Amino acid sequence: MSRIRLNLRQLPATEKIAKAKQILTALTGNASFPSPTPPLETITAAVNAFDAAYAATQAARQEVKTKSSDQSSKEDLLDQLMVQLGAYVGSVAGSNDNLIHSAGMDTKAPNTAPVVPTPPTGLTATTGVHSGEIDLSWSKVVKAKTYLVERSPDPPTAASWTHAGASTKSSTTISGLTSDTKVWFRVAAIGSLGQSGWSDPVIRLVP
Repeated sequence: MSRIRLNLRQLPATEKIAKAKQILTALTGNASFPSPTPPLETITAAVNAFDAAYAATQAARQEVKTKSSDQSSKEDLLDQLMVQLGAYVGSVAGSNDNLIHSAGMDTKAPNTAPVVPTPPTGLTATTGVHSGEIDLSWSKVVKAKTYLVERSPDPPTAASWTHAGASTKSSTTISGLTSDTKVWFRVAAIGSLGQSGWSDPVIRLVP
């Protein structure tokens, strides 16, 4: 009875390939085994084919991950842009449902009398995970449907504020900022009857 123990089915692909190459190296030119069956050339070709197929599979899996991440980021961008567009239509149409419908958008029946939301409070800015990122958070505003964020270089002026993003949540991440610069941020809430005033601004050094 053979005492050979290969245990191939229990080995992951990388270890199986390494084991096969180790055996091929040990048998190549080995006088004790002059006529391996199958020939070593056949085994070598099979190892190389499996190695290439494994590498191609890993590359395909990574491509799927990359494409999935790219899809998610593009979906997030579309969501943000549509929220901003909805905010614009809402600011122009106000409570005129027909005007909103003419823009291809739906309306919800208000549960209570619509009100202009109050300015957000508790705005904080913290260092993001990556360079050029700042994480913002603030207290949720009652009746707010979305939030608009503006930024300004230091020092801020009445004309220095520019659009930085939008969020349906009381937090967001602003990316693409220049590292080692001080940037001011402020946020406003948008409700059924329009936009609130701006929050108290905060400043943060971009990582």
